[in-house]
Amino acid sequence: MQIRSAFSQHSTINTVSEIKKNILATLAYFDAFNYPLTREEVCLFLPAKYELQTFDEAMACLISCRLIFRFDKFYTLKNDPYLVQRRTKGNQKAAEMIQTARKVGNWLIKFPYVRGVAISGSLSKNYADDRSDIDLFIITAPNRLWIARTLMHCFKKLTFLVNKQHCFCMNYYVDEQGLEIAEKNIYTATEVVTLIPIQGDTTFADFFTANAWTRKYLPNHIMRMSTAKSLEINILKNFIELLLNNKLGDFLDGVFMKITARRWKQKTQLKKLNDHGVLLAMTTGKHFAKPDPRNFQSNLIGRFEAKVAALLIESEHSVAN
Repeated sequence: MQIRSAFSQHSTINTVSEIKKNILATLAYFDAFNYPLTREEVCLFLPAKYELQTFDEAMACLISCRLIFRFDKFYTLKNDPYLVQRRTKGNQKAAEMIQTARKVGNWLIKFPYVRGVAISGSLSKNYADDRSDIDLFIITAPNRLWIARTLMHCFKKLTFLVNKQHCFCMNYYVDEQGLEIAEKNIYTATEVVTLIPIQGDTTFADFFTANAWTRKYLPNHIMRMSTAKSLEINILKNFIELLLNNKLGDFLDGVFMKITARRWKQKTQLKKLNDHGVLLAMTTGKHFAKPDPRNFQSNLIGRFEAKVAALLIESEHSVAN
């Protein structure tokens, strides 16, 4: 269910009522992460565009009805000031980790066939805690995703020796032939627009163009491009690519894909969990390698839908004009 469709049954309501419901839905999404938003952020993640005066009036009404709560410059559905303290601390931690992530990206872009690296996950939303990883979104050259991924993950195994594995969580790959994200919902739209590209400016320009569908969900959000560096010439990288730009490269890419898919299928069948207690599951294809959307993504959207439905019922009387 999309935020838009959640409110389609209320098509007879006026603009003010619609914006109140959209504000509640926006806060409900981030409420799943216990993450309060600033006024500007609420505007940014709304599923529609409104005049600022209309928006401010709606926010004031929701506060007076105690449907949302304000603590300093932050807004949340929960009457809990601790959430603001948690966010502030998390933002400070994220600033430190983003600097580390940039250094990691500057290293990973040197791997063969890697064309773009971006920060994803909670860190891309400017939040981190002591258990946070540096999640990375990787774009590779066409039909060489599995060679790139295999080389990068062989390197990651070495990082366990120095306890730096959490800085190299390359958990989502696409190649330049499969830039458009297949799953189109509020979760994937939010993940796409909040990416922080750190390497591959033109690559991510193409990626964001291929995912212009996100504007349907988040029309106020401008994707970040200025954060990415241009690709630099790397003699060793170019030489390795030259050696594999042939049938041998095609063969190796297919073999690595089959081996990886088989290993991950076994992990899922054995119900192995990662360090955060989440079931290890990956979906694979020639042009992508990503966490199985049937796990975290589906569960999150389900909770979001339930929360929005409850808020609509609660607000019918409180927000009525």
